[in-house]
Amino acid sequence: MKKYNFFSVLLALVLLFSLSAPALAMAPESHDHPGFPLVVKEGDEDAPKATAAIVVDGDTGEVLFEYNAHERRYPASVTKIMTSLVILDAIDAGKLSLDTQVTVSQEARDLAYDASKADLQVGEILTVEQLLYLDLVPSACDACNALAEAVTGLTGTDAYAAFADLMNAKAEALGMTGSHFTNPHGLHEADHYSTAYDIYLMAREAMNNELFRRIVKTTTYTVPETNMRPAQTYHTTNSLLDNWYTLDYKYSKAIGIKTGSTEEGGRCLASAAIDEKGRTFYCVILGCDWVTDPNTGEQDRQNFSETIRLLEWAFGNFRHTTLLDENADDILREIPVTMSEDTDHVIAEPVGTIEADMPVDYDPKQAELVFHLPEEPLEAPVTKGQKVGSVELFYQGVSYGTLEMVAADDVARSEMLSRLTTLQSYWEQWWVKAALFGGIGLILLLIIVICVARSKRKRRYSYSSRGRSSYRGGRR
Repeated sequence: MKKYNFFSVLLALVLLFSLSAPALAMAPESHDHPGFPLVVKEGDEDAPKATAAIVVDGDTGEVLFEYNAHERRYPASVTKIMTSLVILDAIDAGKLSLDTQVTVSQEARDLAYDASKADLQVGEILTVEQLLYLDLVPSACDACNALAEAVTGLTGTDAYAAFADLMNAKAEALGMTGSHFTNPHGLHEADHYSTAYDIYLMAREAMNNELFRRIVKTTTYTVPETNMRPAQTYHTTNSLLDNWYTLDYKYSKAIGIKTGSTEEGGRCLASAAIDEKGRTFYCVILGCDWVTDPNTGEQDRQNFSETIRLLEWAFGNFRHTTLLDENADDILREIPVTMSEDTDHVIAEPVGTIEADMPVDYDPKQAELVFHLPEEPLEAPVTKGQKVGSVELFYQGVSYGTLEMVAADDVARSEMLSRLTTLQSYWEQWWVKAALFGGIGLILLLIIVICVARSKRKRRYSYSSRGRSSYRGGRR
């Protein structure tokens, strides 16, 4: 009877461990993040007086405003930002130095009559640094040609074509997928184009260079006496920085960068501005006009006026905001844990920060947190810092980012529960169950056979015993 009780208990254990523990399940949620930019189209009330424009937060790279920002346009002398980048790379690589002397060639001077020039003379010797200032401050096309010849070691069209190859390679490295350059100065050629977004990319890259930042903020630059000319003074073409050319557009927050103008490309401007709080915004505007009021005779130089309007819109309507971090209220969550004798849960906490440029009327109380946590308990061991889920922040239906949720502490695994779990896993295999039940069947069959055999033997013994006990004979 005791044997039968043992097998009953064994069968009960098998059935108990056949109930498998659920695996960790993460909700496969994904959300679009439209948010900003504010995208406007032609005819919209907020459309700028331009053919393309973009406004970007210089600290985060978040695009706040777009208007035909990815459409190809002629960049005119805004091209000279890329020219400067190639020269700065050559300096970093040791191919040139700021003190390298460059002799101006006849080919460098051969430009259209209406091209902006520093009036460099054939045979005049200037340094690379002086030519960079002339490239970016008065926007001198002859200085750009001289720089291209210095880098390539060639002259004339061969030098400018080779230099354009360097410009295009740099553009590709920066991810400027909508750009192609054919010359170092931006004078019109049909296959020389860029986009407002691409220009922002190269402007941001250039502004990481201290020398470039210093040059593009310069309002007046004097080249000392050279071998061909007395000292010459030049003024910036950027009216956001200086009122030398105009009286109405000086902008106190402006820190650069570059103007451009051709008949085909219109009036262009890539700019950067910083406010008293240290916030930086980039604005690129292409294809503007200079419009004269027929009644007053006042001229609206729209590449400057529209740039100021867009930058003030950004400064006035946005602030960089921390939307969520590990110190937020009501952010910790308990997650059940199995296979541990020490605790039945672990605390999940977020890691990192969600930040964004938000409208000034942003109300954090309207933000919604959506947690993506395991649907079933975790199984120990759990390691501190182990990812256990995520939390996503929404505001007015827009997802602004996701933070990982991690375990705040270690949770040790119980050895006893671990062994039971291993046994459970072992018993879950069908062939083990088949072998077990087969073995049990064989044992039961053997018991039955043994019991039957014993029963028969017992009966024979009983018959034999009765036969001997009835004998009464004896010797006489």
